[in-house]
Amino acid sequence: MTATLKAGGARPARHVAAGGHGLRGTLTSEARELRSRGRRLIDLGLGDPAAHGIPAPAAVVTALSGRLEETHAYTEEAGQPAARAAVAEYFRTRRGLPGVGPRDGWLGNGVSELAFLTLQTLLDPGDEVLVPDPGYPMWPAYVGLCGGTPVPYPCPESNGWRPDLDALARRAGPRTRALIVVNPVNPTGAVWPPEVLGGLAAVARAHGLVLFADEIYDGIQYVPGPHPPLAALAPDLLCLVFGGLSKLSRVPGLRAGWVAACRPPGTARAYLDALTSLAALRLSPNTLGQHVIPAALSPSALADAAALTAPGGALHEARRAARTAMARQEGLRCAPLDGAFYAFPRLDLPPGTGADDFALRLLREKSVLAVPGPQFAAGDHALDTHLRLTTLAPPAETTAAVERVGELLAELRAGRGRGR
Repeated sequence: MTATLKAGGARPARHVAAGGHGLRGTLTSEARELRSRGRRLIDLGLGDPAAHGIPAPAAVVTALSGRLEETHAYTEEAGQPAARAAVAEYFRTRRGLPGVGPRDGWLGNGVSELAFLTLQTLLDPGDEVLVPDPGYPMWPAYVGLCGGTPVPYPCPESNGWRPDLDALARRAGPRTRALIVVNPVNPTGAVWPPEVLGGLAAVARAHGLVLFADEIYDGIQYVPGPHPPLAALAPDLLCLVFGGLSKLSRVPGLRAGWVAACRPPGTARAYLDALTSLAALRLSPNTLGQHVIPAALSPSALADAAALTAPGGALHEARRAARTAMARQEGLRCAPLDGAFYAFPRLDLPPGTGADDFALRLLREKSVLAVPGPQFAAGDHALDTHLRLTTLAPPAETTAAVERVGELLAELRAGRGRGR
């Protein structure tokens, strides 16, 4: 007897159908199709340093090639002890968090997996989480997938893409459980200074919130410090600090990340035990990525990473090329690029043309892949006049891409864009 699939039985769950984000959506699919037909594109879309030929530190490459025979077995559910110890040492000596020990860290298949695990452990249906707007779309998507409700807090362009702390405080309610902070900021390239981080900690303190500090871009700053971790300004709170090797070590394909629980001694034990139990369901993080972590956090590898943002470094020079080229384009304005590797310019678009349409035309007509601003809108910000550009390509390519943005903008404003 052949079983018959129940009508509608294979439909996606509502919370999954409503989740996800479009950073790898229509534009990426069309770019893939254009490349398959031989079109050469300048890719300022995905934030992948390795894809732009920025090599990993030599210590990381050596660790990768020298440890393959040791990477066949599972590790402990929270991660390999040596890798957890290296992460703890990094937090203590490099980030000024002396209370972090190896047992305070969990390793994962990138920050993405750990974000999901930590939210899944925290949220009951209907719980609220404050998320930055604009911001990286993974966070509100995961809040929804974990049964929660993302509540955007505004970080307006008029305020240098920094949060409006008064508006943030007003949006915290009785069901609010956590506050998510991404610093340096994807997509805007802003770096929030200590006084802003202190204000965020004050809101969390007043409302009894857990802090989620996504610091995957830590170390990629171009402005003078200090650049303290959020946890240093909230020693009395539970602050989950996320990091990994994808950006600074330029090995995103390894999927090697971590989260450290910074907290007053003896607190949040039930939550952290539950996190360990949930992490055990995936058996272990990928073993090869864990073996590389100690090498990636060694002094030589960290010095290699720091050189990227210094004059002559790949990130410094791409950023300089982007800033110089954007300053020359009429109808394009951009806030300072203080951190990460993104520019988020405002475009003076003609009526009837939004960022989604502009990005599609930019790909089809100018062979440049970029991400339209609405992909990063979590609430009040429509961002329909903004475009995110990565500053990872070599300077000549970065300059050419920005000039093509300016060309298309001028054509559209003059009414000469194709399809008009």
